[in-house]
Amino acid sequence: MSLRNKVTLIGFTGKEVETVNFENGGMKISVSLATHDHYTNAKGEKVEETQWHSLVAFGKTAEIFQKYVPKGKEIAIEGKLTYRSYDDKDGVKRYITEIRVDELLLLGGK
Repeated sequence: MSLRNKVTLIGFTGKEVETVNFENGGMKISVSLATHDHYTNAKGEKVEETQWHSLVAFGKTAEIFQKYVPKGKEIAIEGKLTYRSYDDKDGVKRYITEIRVDELLLLGGK
């Protein structure tokens, strides 16, 4: 993988893994990942900020997600940013940013 487009995140899955099986036997999964950041604001209050990321994976990585990653599981991923667009049912162009996962590490005790 190139360092020019590399993402590494540690967080918790926000929903159950959604699976799509292709006619050729391939598989795609999608799941959301929450990452948290903590800081103290100007008033001295502790603030927690959550960012949500859309993950997709294919092949063997998708199979591992499907078998071992339930909602709320802490994971570490490495992958790359991908962008795509589509026209919705009303003809409006929608844009999606996803992280295509290449590597997955299961964390936590569950």
